[in-house]
Amino acid sequence: MVRIARNKDSRVLAEMAVQMWDSHTVDELEAEFVETLNDKQSAFFIKYINDLPVGFAQCGLRTDYVEGTESSPVGYLEGIFVKEEYRKNGYAKELLSACEIWAKEIGCSEFASDCEIDNMDSFKFHMAMGFDEANRIICFKKRL
Repeated sequence: MVRIARNKDSRVLAEMAVQMWDSHTVDELEAEFVETLNDKQSAFFIKYINDLPVGFAQCGLRTDYVEGTESSPVGYLEGIFVKEEYRKNGYAKELLSACEIWAKEIGCSEFASDCEIDNMDSFKFHMAMGFDEANRIICFKKRL
């Protein structure tokens, strides 16, 4: 079962998310997620197997320009994660579908995402889910 996350789910989400966004702590992510869960421009979905959370997806609305899109706002997949032992069962597809339905219900006609240029697993997932590659970039920075 996939269900929309609520405030009480912030810790569960953070414990899974830290496995993907490992430059953060569980506490940092939980604090961020509490804010995000109260934002009408975002949604989290959790996949459960026998009452055990095994994955999540975070989506939101982007009103700034999104590469390759022609409308605004655009539904955007901010992150998706399934615990390793539960992968290859279609759970990420279910989570993505919940995000797409959410975006469509609030008026989006396009849905987008991104991944790191060297993350081939994510690239393959996106392509398998019907995304079209819009662009490739390498970002630069320097201290002044």
